[in-house]
Amino acid sequence: MKKDIHPKNYRLVVFKDMSNGETFITRSAAPSRETIKLDDGKEYPLIKLEISNTSHPFFTGKMKLVDTAGRVDKYMNRYKNHLDKKKK
Repeated sequence: MKKDIHPKNYRLVVFKDMSNGETFITRSAAPSRETIKLDDGKEYPLIKLEISNTSHPFFTGKMKLVDTAGRVDKYMNRYKNHLDKKKK
């Protein structure tokens, strides 16, 4: 195994699921510019997540994931030129 490839600056970090507001604390070396003050009175680095185990369909039992980007809008933007040519 390679030596000295793991970071040495592990610290407690708060991860926040932005879809439902759930937070959890774990050790991480991920960089963060934001901080958050929790109920214990301490300030922790904050990392925002789009989805976590508290909102992922596999863990919650929900079968459908809400698409935040809009699939129809993506399709229309991608094929806009092609659709415009067809209309003419």
